[in-house]
Amino acid sequence: MLAEMNLNPHAAAVLILAVLALFLFTREKIPLETSSLFVLVALAVGFELFPYVDGEQALHAVDFFYGFGHEALVAVTALMIAGHGLARTGALEPVGRALSRAWEISPQLSLLATLFTGAALSGFVNNVPIVILLLPILTSVSLKTSTPPSRILMPMGFSTLIGGMGTTIGTSTNLLVVSVAVSMGMSSFSMFEFLLPVVLSSVLAIAYLWLLAPRMLPDRDSDIGDASPRVFSAALSVNEGGYADGRTIRECIEKTDGRMTPRHWIKAGSDFIDSAHKDRKLGPGDRLLVRDTPDNLKAFEKLLNADLYSDDQKIDAENPLQAKGQQLAEVIVTQGSPLLGRSVSELRFADRFQVVILALHRAGSTSRKLMSEVSNVRLQIGDVMLVQGASGKISELKKNPHYVILDATSDLPYSSRAPWALAIMVATVCVAALGIMPIAIAAVCGVLLMTISGCLSWRDIGEAVNSQIILIVAASLALGRAMLETGAADAIAVQFVALTADAPVNLQLSGLMLLMAVLTNIVSNNAAAVIGTPIAISIARQQGLAVEPFVLAVLFGANMSYATPMAYKTNLLVMTVGGYTFNDFLRVGIPLTLIMWASLSFLIPWFFPV
Repeated sequence: MLAEMNLNPHAAAVLILAVLALFLFTREKIPLETSSLFVLVALAVGFELFPYVDGEQALHAVDFFYGFGHEALVAVTALMIAGHGLARTGALEPVGRALSRAWEISPQLSLLATLFTGAALSGFVNNVPIVILLLPILTSVSLKTSTPPSRILMPMGFSTLIGGMGTTIGTSTNLLVVSVAVSMGMSSFSMFEFLLPVVLSSVLAIAYLWLLAPRMLPDRDSDIGDASPRVFSAALSVNEGGYADGRTIRECIEKTDGRMTPRHWIKAGSDFIDSAHKDRKLGPGDRLLVRDTPDNLKAFEKLLNADLYSDDQKIDAENPLQAKGQQLAEVIVTQGSPLLGRSVSELRFADRFQVVILALHRAGSTSRKLMSEVSNVRLQIGDVMLVQGASGKISELKKNPHYVILDATSDLPYSSRAPWALAIMVATVCVAALGIMPIAIAAVCGVLLMTISGCLSWRDIGEAVNSQIILIVAASLALGRAMLETGAADAIAVQFVALTADAPVNLQLSGLMLLMAVLTNIVSNNAAAVIGTPIAISIARQQGLAVEPFVLAVLFGANMSYATPMAYKTNLLVMTVGGYTFNDFLRVGIPLTLIMWASLSFLIPWFFPV
């Protein structure tokens, strides 16, 4: 039965804005940063034009910007940078090597070890660098063992999400929920205070990911290693009386609709090589050196009535095109990558690394698109570029810590600063865990030490800072404060209590957690968590109950980002590489959500009595 809704105009406006914000956060065509900034501006302008005063308390427009200096945002940003330091120096590389060797001994047990390793590391380090570490290893394993990567990549990605639930610093969501709850009067959780219930539920979840999930996932054909769009070097020999005979190179290019780009010209009967000037007139026996895909090369041969040669052998069924010394590699766009937000035409990969970008694959797409189709498309997290180059150039690219190559196992980045980065990260965690300093201060100290020790440069820090995270956190904190101060959170809490008045408290906890789990798969997990936290505390206080179990219900539910690919950025990374569809996430993610929800519904009241 619904209770009477007593909303003041400000509370009603905030609720409408909250609904609008949740809608905007689901729009793929609107950048999350834009939606977040809109929420901030709407709150600031609205409360500036229509001030809110409750007795002697007033909510000023400038108060909504306090999120930019909030302890939670400082901690999230600093830990994000410190995690980048681990990835930048290759501090986790020994773990990767050990897992890679283990896969050669027993793939089944190695998958279990990989799941536990991913979960354990994600309790202390953002799961993005963990997934980036494991993706190349598992991709290489799938190629060597002829195992579809779709069988193993999604379980690995989900294991890192599960592990991140176990500590207060495991995810930005955890830090936000705890910080908002503390600002509302709850005593703070210690770093490992809710680790045990997460560990117990994780045992069931990882058993499911190990034994059942791989069998539930279809064998998706991965494009990795597919040479179909490979580029080959060849020579087009001008035939007497053919189209090219007596015509300029410019006319020949126009004949191919501008698709052909000759690199060099070789004079008939000579070894003299010169640039392919467009005004040069061609004669019988002259050769144009061209580099392109097999389909395009054969099309040029037909249009110009020329003969296609490679290494002085005519290309035919008995002598097919070859690309000696050439390798393919797949470069994935990750958070902090210099590729992110730039168009393919801006990258100039050929000039910088002497490798050619052949094609682009985007999460949610079923096929690659050639560069000619997407040269002006700006790259997003999860995009994968297929590149080709000499083996030495590919090896150099693999060693560059700014780029993640999916088929790399032996060339994972490792530097002499790695032990320093690892020691600094361990010290940061220990200082916070022992209560010597708050995590925000400890993490900032860790970042300073990483810069002093040379583990990170200021350019690296700039790449590590995620504007999307900063804005969504600031906007979520502002919206959460507006809901709390205006009474909007209390109004929703009254309705929740009225609807569940006859239900046991444990069922209320379970229902709240399930609601957050559904919401986090539709909108940002941070937005769902920060909006849900003041509501959870209001629900507990209206019934005179302990707030900690209700806060944990929000925290755990907001971390269950398993059912949709857009729920979390690592889902998009594994979606691209594994060739998954939206339905694959539903098929595996929904049962995983139910496992975690059911087990934690029992464990929360057991460890944290209401």
